[in-house]
Amino acid sequence: MITSFTDVWEFIKERAPHIKVAIPVPDRTSLDSIALVHEYVTPILVGDPSQLPDGYKVIPAYTAVEASLKAASLVRNGDADMLMKGKLPTPVFLKSVLDKQHGIKGAPLLSHIAILECPYYHKLLAITDGGMVIKPSFEDKIQIIKNAISFVHNVLGVDHPKVAVLAAVETINPKMPETMEAAELAVMAEHGEFAPAEVEGPLALDLAVSKEAGEKKGLLNDFIGDADILVVPDVTTGNILAKGLLYLGGAKVGGLIIGTTKPCVMLSRADDEETKLNSLSLGILQHLRTT
Repeated sequence: MITSFTDVWEFIKERAPHIKVAIPVPDRTSLDSIALVHEYVTPILVGDPSQLPDGYKVIPAYTAVEASLKAASLVRNGDADMLMKGKLPTPVFLKSVLDKQHGIKGAPLLSHIAILECPYYHKLLAITDGGMVIKPSFEDKIQIIKNAISFVHNVLGVDHPKVAVLAAVETINPKMPETMEAAELAVMAEHGEFAPAEVEGPLALDLAVSKEAGEKKGLLNDFIGDADILVVPDVTTGNILAKGLLYLGGAKVGGLIIGTTKPCVMLSRADDEETKLNSLSLGILQHLRTT
């Protein structure tokens, strides 16, 4: 079981992999990010050769759409192991990931997962979805949960992930639809829909991550204060929660698009060096654990 980003790197270093990463329309930021893990990855640049630095393998492409589709095809066909977004519009990149002929979509719905190492929590914590599905329907939430369970179980090695479906309160309130959906998801889990995971909801954040809060509220069991995955009501909540923990809580964070057949890294220009490194390390770990 992986419990920290240090564990991630120890796992990677023990295996000393050599992974090919396809990058459509790479810029200095993406190349600098790859340089952080140069011992383990080799970039394949897809774009206009006249605009790219020497010393790399280059696949010619002269538009963002062409580059993105070619990069996705490299990963789909096994000529590259991981896909990483370069300097091109996010919708163009995601459209290529989803493309039926060239893309790497695996699950019915793609989602984003943020993995956080928080200084006051005893293990890695996943937050989903704070980056892809803006206002998930009930059916979307089912798939978002399944994507997250698959990653946490198969990549991080958690045998029985504990999934907390978050709301502002832990009681069902018809005026708060997310509480009603959370309760339905918990019932589905009781019938084995999300095996091998356990799903509880609705849960306020404090109950998901703090046994002390559970004691004070008179709600204490093996789940309270021990969540592996936090499922948020919408992308705004997830984005604010993850960034709040990063910028105000001292957390280390990395993130990936999941539901794909191969690792897919989509870094932000605002990511610092550590966050980029963590995200790439998760992609490498996913490749090692699932191939």
